[in-house]
Amino acid sequence: MAVVTLGCARNEVDSEELAGRLAAGGYRLVEDAEGADAVLVNTCGFIESAKKDSVDAILAATDSGARVVAVGCMAERYGSELAGALPEATVLGFDDYAAIGDRLDDVLTGRPLVPHDPRDRRTLLPISPVERTAAVAAVDAPVIPGHGWVQRRRLASGPSAALKLASGCDRRCAFCAIPAFRGSFVSRPPAEVLGEAQWLAAQGVTELVLVSENSTSYGKDLGDLRLLERLLPQLAAVEGIARVRVAYLQPAELRPGLLEAIAGTDGVAPYFDLSFQHSSPTLLRRMRRFGGTDDFLALIERARALAPTAGFRTNVILGFPGETEDDVAELERFLVEGRLDAVGVFGYSDEEGTEAMGLPGKLDQAEIDARVRRITDLVEELTAQRAEDRLGERVEVLLTEDLSADEGPGTWAGHAAHQDPEADGTTTVTGVPAGAVAGQVVAAEVVATDGVDLVATALVPAVRA
Repeated sequence: MAVVTLGCARNEVDSEELAGRLAAGGYRLVEDAEGADAVLVNTCGFIESAKKDSVDAILAATDSGARVVAVGCMAERYGSELAGALPEATVLGFDDYAAIGDRLDDVLTGRPLVPHDPRDRRTLLPISPVERTAAVAAVDAPVIPGHGWVQRRRLASGPSAALKLASGCDRRCAFCAIPAFRGSFVSRPPAEVLGEAQWLAAQGVTELVLVSENSTSYGKDLGDLRLLERLLPQLAAVEGIARVRVAYLQPAELRPGLLEAIAGTDGVAPYFDLSFQHSSPTLLRRMRRFGGTDDFLALIERARALAPTAGFRTNVILGFPGETEDDVAELERFLVEGRLDAVGVFGYSDEEGTEAMGLPGKLDQAEIDARVRRITDLVEELTAQRAEDRLGERVEVLLTEDLSADEGPGTWAGHAAHQDPEADGTTTVTGVPAGAVAGQVVAAEVVATDGVDLVATALVPAVRA
C-alpha cells in the first residue's frame, strides 16, 4: 500500500492518520507505487492548478497497475462527479476515513462502492459553539479528518512535523471554497493535541508546526478564545520538543494576547504566518475580508516591538474581480513598507460555489498573469533585501541535514526561527560541533545571503537538543 499526498500540511497530517489506520488494519505501507497492490492518493481541491495536479497524480498511479483510491479535498468536494470522470479510481469521502481499512478491503476484493454525492459540510454541524461541541461528540457525527486522534504513521522523515489544531473554517471569504468541503471550524481538545505532540516527540520530532484553516480561531467553539495562548507553553514544554511554530493566522483575529504569546513564549518561534491576501481596503471588502495596508503595517510593528527579529510570511492574490491599478499600487506599498520574509503570489481563478465567481469586473487572464509577474518580481527583490537585513543577526537554526561530506566538516542545512521548514528558505550553518544530530538547535550568526537563504556561522558551544 502506497500513499501519495497533494496539497498542504493539513493534508499531510490526514495522510499520516490514514496510514496509521491502514497499518493498524494489517496493511504494509511502501514508499513507491510501483509494485504496490493499491495507491491512496490524497488530493487537493483548493485552486485549479492544485486540482489538475491531483488528477495527474491519480492517472500516474493508475499507470503502476495498482488499484487507485482517491481521498482528500478534491474527492470530498466532487465525489460522484470525479468518479464519473475518472473511472480508473475509487473515490472516497471524509466519512470513509474512520473505516478506511474496510473500504480498501472492498476495493481489493472487487466489492462495488457507491461514490458519495457532495454536500456543503457547513450544514452538518450546528453554528453555536455549545451545540457544535455536542454534535461532534455524537455517535452519528460526520467524520472530521484529524479529530479523535489515533496513532499516526509518519510518512516523512526529518525533525519537523505538522500538528493539526482544528479542521474547517467559519469565515466566508468570497474567493474560497474550503469551508464548503472542509466544513465548520472545529477545534481539537487540548488534551488530544498534547497527546499527539508527545507521540511525535517520541518519534524524534523536535519542531511542531501547528496547522489548521485558521489557527487564530482555536478554542472559540470550545468557549475559550484564549485556549491557544495557554496551550503554546504546554506544547513547548513537551520533552524533546525544541520549537513550536504556529501557521495560518488571520490578521483580523490576531488578539494582543496571542500575539504576545507567539512573540514571547520560550520555545515558540516568533513567527507570524499571516493570511493578508491583499492590502487594498476596498478590494479586501469585496473579498469579504477586513483591514488594509495601514492596519497590517501597525500589526507588524506591534509584533516587531515585542520580537524585533520575528519572521513574517503571507500569501497575496492578484486579479480578484474589480481589482484596479490603484489596488495593485496599494499592495505594492504594503509589501515595500512591511519588509516581509516570504510572500506567496497567486493569480485569481474562479472556484465553483464561491461568491467571487458571480462578481462583475473579471480581468483577462493575460492581465492577471502580468500582475502576478509584476508582484512576484517585486517580492523576490524585497525578500532578498529582508534577508540581507539579517546580516550580523543571531539566529536559532534547527539542523535538518548534515552537508559535511560535500561542503566541508561541520556544515549543516537547517532553518531559522523565521523560516518555515517547507516554504521560507533555508540556513546553511558552518562550524557546527562534531556529534551534532538532526533536530538540534544551533545558535549562529548570519554572515551571508543568497536570495532568501542565509549562511551562518555557529556560535560554539551554543547547541541544544
